[in-house]
Amino acid sequence: MNRHLHKSALVFLLGTALSAAGWSQSASQLPAAAKPKAATVKPALNPALNSGSDSQQSPAGPESPSAPGPAASGPQLKPNPLEEMRKFEPAADEEYRLGKGDEITVDFAGRPDLQAKLVVGPDGRISLPLAGEIMLAGLSRSEAAKAIESALSAYYSNLAAQVTVTKYTANRVMVLGAVEHPGPMLFDGVPTLLEAISRGGLPTAGPEKRPQIPDQCAIYRGSDQVLWVQLRSLIDSGNPLADLRLRRDDVIYVPDPAARFVSVLGEVQHPGAVPLTTGTTLASVLASVGGITDKAGGKPKIQIVDPAGGVTRTVAFNDLLNPAKNLEVTLKPGEIIYVPQTGFSRATYYLERLNPMTQMAMVLSYNGVL
Repeated sequence: MNRHLHKSALVFLLGTALSAAGWSQSASQLPAAAKPKAATVKPALNPALNSGSDSQQSPAGPESPSAPGPAASGPQLKPNPLEEMRKFEPAADEEYRLGKGDEITVDFAGRPDLQAKLVVGPDGRISLPLAGEIMLAGLSRSEAAKAIESALSAYYSNLAAQVTVTKYTANRVMVLGAVEHPGPMLFDGVPTLLEAISRGGLPTAGPEKRPQIPDQCAIYRGSDQVLWVQLRSLIDSGNPLADLRLRRDDVIYVPDPAARFVSVLGEVQHPGAVPLTTGTTLASVLASVGGITDKAGGKPKIQIVDPAGGVTRTVAFNDLLNPAKNLEVTLKPGEIIYVPQTGFSRATYYLERLNPMTQMAMVLSYNGVL
């Protein structure tokens, strides 16, 4: 009896400590607007985990790739979804960095004859007499000024350059899906989620075609991150994260309320959302995104992640193409299909809080899909 009481006390203390660090054991303990679970799917960095068999890497073994496997016993710790959203959001005071298309003016103290008005090219470079091409994309204004000074130092001494952005065109995001005007949106300042969706035109509903706030939307960042945002719940609760700050080149996808879909990420030609229909298969989903890239290697292990349940299934790509295997992989709405880069095909994917010091994070999902 005492032994059981001692064990319960340890579990209680552990849960209290983790809750203080931003974790929760159950979505029911979160505020109403944050009940959908957040998941970070990431390759394991522990070599001991990577060396195990496929059956040790995910709840479903290779014998039944479409089976979810037994549920883990006991409470499972899950990241706090609002904390994950805050980490996904750029800092409010993040310094602007130059990008392609930005128009800049370069002034030199005491040398008005050297003033130049330039446009950052599609390759991220500018061209200056004598110095030639200088890479400026990704640099702050002060860093760009130093790069220009360095490039001209062989021709001029004691130059002091100043870079001013006269027209911002690099802050571009794409809005797709159930909006009135899908396409690219340009922002002079930091783009935000609500501003981007408003520019795209809120979807309309009812006989009067009144604009409606979407229940949810997805933010795709690069080829390996997706953040699902329960937009209406956040707005109804007055949470400022509804107007999440975005990064340039983010893609916002507003799904049709009646649509059922999965997200495809990783080493595929066109990452993004794919609608599910009656005849949808894993092979047809991969074909709809253009197939896998060369970086996936010859024998990739495809990961099918269910963020809602924390279950990962592994399917060998070669088995999927082999008619003799006759694999029937059932896909569920909201699942994430991830094709890892070669070298990570045996990695274990697991749920954990996003570590800002780690740049290996593969998927960040704020889930509540259907």
